[in-house]
Amino acid sequence: MITYQAEGVELPSIKHRETTAWIKAVAATYGKRVGSIGYMFVDDKKILEVNNQYLGHDYYTDIITFDYDDGDVINGDLVISLDTVRSNAELFGKDYADELNRVIIHGILHLCGINDKGPGEREIMEAHEEKALALLKEMQRQN
Repeated sequence: MITYQAEGVELPSIKHRETTAWIKAVAATYGKRVGSIGYMFVDDKKILEVNNQYLGHDYYTDIITFDYDDGDVINGDLVISLDTVRSNAELFGKDYADELNRVIIHGILHLCGINDKGPGEREIMEAHEEKALALLKEMQRQN
């Protein structure tokens, strides 16, 4: 089950059924099934608080992924700052909805075992994000 909630911000206007189907399809490409995934959309103030409290980091970020995976079933809580998503979209000249989808799937890719902190891993993550976003566009074309 995938849930979408917001704290301190308005829930973004994403199509829950379509997004859930996409997430499940992406997970399946990595041999994973979706268990319990909880998205929490927040503002920069809240994500900084979460980053400090749980990771000891004193900086803003677009997403924090808490991984509770169990074998081939992905489970986790994903906290997304809509403020940072918006500012990153502006910074990189991207559409806000596209940037939000990139961040939504970024957390799922982490749960599927893709990392982005080590040497060369950011480029690998970006390639996986692009592949997942292409799958979303293909699914949207078919509907």
